[in-house]
Amino acid sequence: MRCKDLRSGEGWRVGGLRELTAPFLVSGPTGVSIRTRLRVTSADALVLNEVGRFLGSLASADLAARSRQGPAHDAASWASRKRALTVSSSARWAGSVTRSTDDQWALARRGQAAEMAWLRGEITRIEARLARPLGTKADKRAGPARGYATRSEWHAKSRRLRALRHRLIALEADWAAGRVRVVRGGKRLARTAHRLDETGLSRETWRERWQAARMFLAADGESGKRWGNETIRVTDAGQVSIRLPAALSHLANAPHGRYVLAATVAFTHRSGEWQDRIVASRAVAYRIHHDTLRCRWYVTASWKRMPVPVMPLRAALAHGVVAVDMNEDHLAAWRLDVHGNPVGEPRRFLYDLSGSAQHRDAQIRHALTRLLHHTRRSGATAIAIEDLDFADGTSRERQGRSKKFRRLVSRFPTARLRARLVSMAAERNIAIVAVDPAYTSRWGAQHWQKPLTTSTRKTQRHDAAAVAIGRRALGHPIRRRMAPPPHDRSDRAGHRTSQAGPEPRRREGPRPRMPGPRTRSVPPGCGAKAGDQCAQHHSGHAAGHSSWEQDEFPLSPQEWSTPCPRDTGLQGGARDNVGCRPVPGA
Repeated sequence: MRCKDLRSGEGWRVGGLRELTAPFLVSGPTGVSIRTRLRVTSADALVLNEVGRFLGSLASADLAARSRQGPAHDAASWASRKRALTVSSSARWAGSVTRSTDDQWALARRGQAAEMAWLRGEITRIEARLARPLGTKADKRAGPARGYATRSEWHAKSRRLRALRHRLIALEADWAAGRVRVVRGGKRLARTAHRLDETGLSRETWRERWQAARMFLAADGESGKRWGNETIRVTDAGQVSIRLPAALSHLANAPHGRYVLAATVAFTHRSGEWQDRIVASRAVAYRIHHDTLRCRWYVTASWKRMPVPVMPLRAALAHGVVAVDMNEDHLAAWRLDVHGNPVGEPRRFLYDLSGSAQHRDAQIRHALTRLLHHTRRSGATAIAIEDLDFADGTSRERQGRSKKFRRLVSRFPTARLRARLVSMAAERNIAIVAVDPAYTSRWGAQHWQKPLTTSTRKTQRHDAAAVAIGRRALGHPIRRRMAPPPHDRSDRAGHRTSQAGPEPRRREGPRPRMPGPRTRSVPPGCGAKAGDQCAQHHSGHAAGHSSWEQDEFPLSPQEWSTPCPRDTGLQGGARDNVGCRPVPGA
């Protein structure tokens, strides 16, 4: 099932086909994050819990203060918040807390803007469908909205419209006042406290998860400082130490108010890059968190990547492209050369989107790893994908009444797959080209599915869509060849042998005028007077550059065999009423 077709614009649209966007190179990742397990002792776990809960309370108070300020926040207010936190912690801990608070408030504001846009779109679609009669289908003239099937559905949608309007009014009021509704620890976990019997959790287990989610143990890096971080320090030997807040300085077991953990850490992934940064005292941010389900502690290191110069699109596609069509349970890939021709056999990389989020993420990583290996083996240096986005396409008004289909669209991993592919391809120096997803399925099946089907290969619709995606990325039109000429042309109807040009699809214009006489036996400019044709042509143009037209009366066999006076060497000879005509075989 190709759930992207409804979002990509396939099907008719009022006013014809929509305008397609040009393909572009997807920018690479701007940061790196690695994680490893922190095997702490019971004493270390007690200290980490104490520090994390204390800093978490400071972060909650700072988030409340930031929310009360609203959009009127400035540098002076931020400095005031930081000074208030520095008294009980430290300047570096206060900087990390305030930065995290500002990022969380900005994320909530972006969520409010996205929700308001979604509500306005839903209200517009429901109003359009309520205005249509019951059972009315979509019409090009009246609009793409269809009427509701039954009177009960119409009544339910009218009630939903009123609820959405009230919800939009409340959200707009919060937006104007600068209020955000954020729960540190997550709304889902907070609401679980009211239905512990349904989830099977005890009060103690829920409390442990709630406290672990609200802990704050994250410190920003600082270039020029020892090991790249003064607050949470990890040496090249794997020793971990934490600068304790001022209120918890009595827990220190090292000089300068630090606590050194008994356990050591070792990063296996990107260990060389991490070692180079900390030895050169470049900034590395650390975060320590507790996984209560596994009873494990983890430490995450992150840093910014150096900006990679973006190569031109033509250079990325110099060796062809591997086009990928994303589907419900597999990736359909096919390699295309620089001319847009499929090379080799199509490939499919299966994955399973059922189960937990961790299982789906592992399936996606495995499929993308095989795709990247196939790309390197094929010799291509670019992968073409569709620029898909199903963030606002899971509603019933857009996707119909099928709950199964809407569930499929909502769980389709577009954002995660794109992020994973970009980050994994950057490590292998493979460029990612995003193309407009409109009409790739339909035009691919129309122009490529049947020609690519042989007695030993059955081409599927997804494979043909991959070819269409690759041709669009390369700048070629999806159709294979130009349309044949009409029957009134001299060469009659027949399939063209040249590939369609990169110009947009439109009706074919008049044929270009070819120089020379319109006979295949005499090449242009090779007549008897080819050197001085304008001298004997009264119109002032060379005879070899004018079109040949037959007179009103048909030619007799004698006239066909009569040569032209100019060809016989008669200068200034009188022309007959039929003019000079080419002699067959001359």
